[in-house]
Amino acid sequence: MAQLALRDIKKSYGKTDVIHGVDLDVESGEFIVFVGPSGCGKSTLLRMIAGLEDITAGRLEIAGQEVNDVVPAERGVAMVFQSYALYPHMTVFDNMAFGLKQAKTPKDEIDRRVRAAAQSLQITDYLDRLPKALSGGQRQRVAIGRAIVRNPLVFLFDEPLSNLDAALRVQTRIEIAKLHAELDATMIYVTHDQVEAMTLADRIVVLNAGRIEQVGTPLELYNKPGNLFVAEFIGSPKMNILPASGAGSSFAKTALKGTAHVGVRPEHLEVTNAKAAQLKGTIRHSEHLGEYALAYVTLDDGTEITAKIEDEDNLAAGDAISLQCDAARLHYFNEAGTAIS
Repeated sequence: MAQLALRDIKKSYGKTDVIHGVDLDVESGEFIVFVGPSGCGKSTLLRMIAGLEDITAGRLEIAGQEVNDVVPAERGVAMVFQSYALYPHMTVFDNMAFGLKQAKTPKDEIDRRVRAAAQSLQITDYLDRLPKALSGGQRQRVAIGRAIVRNPLVFLFDEPLSNLDAALRVQTRIEIAKLHAELDATMIYVTHDQVEAMTLADRIVVLNAGRIEQVGTPLELYNKPGNLFVAEFIGSPKMNILPASGAGSSFAKTALKGTAHVGVRPEHLEVTNAKAAQLKGTIRHSEHLGEYALAYVTLDDGTEITAKIEDEDNLAAGDAISLQCDAARLHYFNEAGTAIS
């Protein structure tokens, strides 16, 4: 039985529909990541699971029990928000213990749970401090610890790293991954960050305009996107999409029957001197990043693409460039945007 089940979940604000019949099973111990563009409904869906938003229609089950009308505190979930939401006048210990005290948990049990969570998050030395004496990363760990002590059935994370700087994001992301492995807990995580999604998720749920476009492991979505939306959303830089019959390419020769669009990832393009190169154009801008360079290319037919190439090629704006890609790495889509396998 799924740890969490969404059955035809819908959400409307008045006459405006924002979630359109979402179906999803989350297994016990899974790390699920919701991704999608701003306004796609990922945070709304998370808040519906938490009980912070009413469900307009459909059925939500946690551990086999319908919880549509169950109050948040009794759903067996714990949520970590984008903002730390710590009480500024309380110590770290009291912030982490607050929910347990409200639930009238015995004092010795509160102490045991808080200290165990603090040890796993490496914040034991900060238990007597106020939040103002902590860094952003430490505050976020306190917020995560506050969720851990509740021993929830499901952890919910709403873009928990977005307020951290780049270095802290990496460090805290690793800590969340380690925490998941240690707790073997069910986690649902909302982010707009590609790296977070690809590195943390057992499965990624790609949302668009309140609908699920595709669900799969990170590599499944990267290697076999089901449609143009997923193909362009998963991967950074995004996949190049070209017309199958464009004058600037020779992809039509390798395209499957019914192909209207050909997709090729920037990292799968290689610079070539061959006269029969698949793609020919002019570099309009290049970014040299040391390990690699990004070349923004205008093809001979006017199509604009991005190529991720070795930096030592030392190509600059205005240079002519010829590119090729192994046919096995190409992606084909029909006129409706659905992948052709």
